[in-house]
Amino acid sequence: MPPALIVDDEPGIVELLGITLQGMGIAVTGAYSLAEARARLAEGAPSLCLSDLRLPDGSGLDLVRRLRELYPQVPVAVITAYSSADGAVEAMQAGAFDYMAKPIELARLRRLISQAVDLSRLSPAGLGGTQRLVGDAPVMQRLRDDIRRVARSNAPVHITGKSGTGKELAARAIHASGPRHDKPFVAVNCGAIPEGLVESELFGAEKGAYSGAVQRREGLFAAANGGTIFLDEIGDLPMMMQVKLLRAIQERAIRPLGAAREISLDLRFISATHRDLQEMVAAGKFRQDLRYRLDVVRLHMPALREHPEDIPQLAEVILQRIGVAPQDIPALLSPGTLERLGSYAFPGNVRELENFLERSLALKQEGMLLDEGMSSPAGPVSKSNGPALAPVIAVPAAFDAAEAALLRQVLDQAEGDRRHAAVLLGISLQSLDLRLHRLFPEGDA
Repeated sequence: MPPALIVDDEPGIVELLGITLQGMGIAVTGAYSLAEARARLAEGAPSLCLSDLRLPDGSGLDLVRRLRELYPQVPVAVITAYSSADGAVEAMQAGAFDYMAKPIELARLRRLISQAVDLSRLSPAGLGGTQRLVGDAPVMQRLRDDIRRVARSNAPVHITGKSGTGKELAARAIHASGPRHDKPFVAVNCGAIPEGLVESELFGAEKGAYSGAVQRREGLFAAANGGTIFLDEIGDLPMMMQVKLLRAIQERAIRPLGAAREISLDLRFISATHRDLQEMVAAGKFRQDLRYRLDVVRLHMPALREHPEDIPQLAEVILQRIGVAPQDIPALLSPGTLERLGSYAFPGNVRELENFLERSLALKQEGMLLDEGMSSPAGPVSKSNGPALAPVIAVPAAFDAAEAALLRQVLDQAEGDRRHAAVLLGISLQSLDLRLHRLFPEGDA
């Protein structure tokens, strides 16, 4: 393994970092300025690089960018006494895989170096964590490339996209393609947790911390420690909890309810929402500083109407997951079926395609998912914007009537509280809202 490059204008820091790395079996070469660091890079690629953010003759960000240009597979972390959010975020946006503030904590330094070593050993193609993102359309190929790129970092990722596009699937792919792939992945639906329980669910609570806390509760952050936590529908997080989440990200520590000491965190943060966080910031519903810390790297999930050519492949994979035998799939996905599916815009995206296939399969006649006895997708295809929105695919009214009756019953039980109703149903608040909008367009549920 080539030596690691340490760049800092303080000889004591270079010596301390060098001793730590050498103790982990890693050879070291030092540089005390940006010019010296560039000279070392001209001699060859280091195994990894630790650089101060502020150097006497320039910025460590320039070194980060230079490394990304010359040796994109070399992990680089910035270490600085100036631990402002701006510097850390800008460094990771420039290509640093992580950052650390002075004074240096040796335990955290060793973890950071171990992650950098693991990262340097990853192949350029990652670990194949993107294989479940089905589709050969250009937008899907770019998405998989982007996921493999952001997986080589600890930078927070914010995933945007319409409902049903597979944001959690992308989060899992990032986790599986990076150095934390063998550590926990914990998904949290922020909209499904009752507001009064959010802090204890996320951070944990000691016995007796609040009324009803009869035993110690480990929070989801602690359960994910060392791995990745995925905060889905982050826009539904209450404002008070946004403040505490911001501190957890900045300080890399949490304090469970009723605890005397903080728990150190080593987490990769991934968040997602179908809402526009900047619009929520403007409306006073989301903190700008938290948005800035979460939205370091952005990943956008394409709507299904942006890659309709992938529908046959997606449908085949979904049918296999449902349990349809491979020999039966060609008959189910006849040319006529695929043509009708391809002409429909699927506003609910891949989730709607999956629901449609499951329902249609239960009603199939003569081996066809779509035949003359069933309503087919309708609506013109726009050449410029992809398939135009079309009426929702019809299914027997009994399905909708039964679902509507169930929703009314659960909403009554929850006394009209949609969050509580979603918890009782075991679905997200977003999913409940979509169902209510479809079944009760006039809002008379």
